[in-house]
Amino acid sequence: MTDVETIAAAIRDVPDFPKPGILFKDITPLLADPVLFKACTELFMARLADERIAKIAAIDARGFLFGSVLADRMNIGLVPIRKKGKLPYKSHEETYDLEYGSATLAVHEDAFSAGERVAVIDDLLATGGTAAASCRLVERAGGHVAVACFLVELGFLNGRQALEGYDTFAPVVF
Repeated sequence: MTDVETIAAAIRDVPDFPKPGILFKDITPLLADPVLFKACTELFMARLADERIAKIAAIDARGFLFGSVLADRMNIGLVPIRKKGKLPYKSHEETYDLEYGSATLAVHEDAFSAGERVAVIDDLLATGGTAAASCRLVERAGGHVAVACFLVELGFLNGRQALEGYDTFAPVVF
C-alpha cells in the first residue's frame, strides 16, 4: 500500500457526528500513530517543497496540528486562523456557511506582510466554506495564498468549487 492508501485506511468513520446524517472523518488514529502522523506531514512537506512559502496559515483547530509541525520543519512563521472571539488583537473576520450551520473565523490584521506567500492548512476539505473564508482572510491581511492544503477531501461535497482560482492539494479523497 502507498502512504496515501495507508493513511486513508486509518481514518475512522464516525456516523451522526456532529449531528444526525453527517459521517465524520476522524483523523485521531493518524495522530496517535507516530509513523502515520509523520507520513501525513511528509505528504504536505513534499507538496510545499518548491512553493517558497513564508508562512503557514493554520485553520482552527485541526489545522493547528499539521500547521505547527510544518512551520517548524520549514523554519517559517505560523499564523492561527481562529474562531471568532479567540484572538486578542485587532482582527479581520469572515462569516461563512458550513454543511451543518455557519461560523465566523478571524485572523490578526498584521499577520502577513504585503504579498507574503502563504500555505493555508487544514485537515479536511468538505464544502469549502471554511477554507474559502480562510483564504479571503489571508488576502485581507495582505498575504498571497500560494496553496491550500488538506489531508482529506470529501469529493462528493464539491469543496474545490468554493476554492476556484486557488491551487488546492488533498492527497486523500473520499
